[in-house]
Amino acid sequence: MPSIGKGCHELRVLDVSANSRIVYHVAVDAVAILAVFQKKTRTTPVQVIRDCRRRLSAFLATSKPGRGNR
Repeated sequence: MPSIGKGCHELRVLDVSANSRIVYHVAVDAVAILAVFQKKTRTTPVQVIRDCRRRLSAFLATSKPGRGNR
């Protein structure tokens, strides 16, 4: 999901009762789960995008040198 950051993706999980999403960041040696939520509209909620950006920044700030974006 370029709207969150480089290396971020959205996994769609379709179920009979709900459509869920997992937003994650792929680093060289880790996968960081940024959010898991149920999606009820075509657009991703603004608050989810903000939370993911904040969590990605925190992950990248505490990660080892050389980790981060691919």
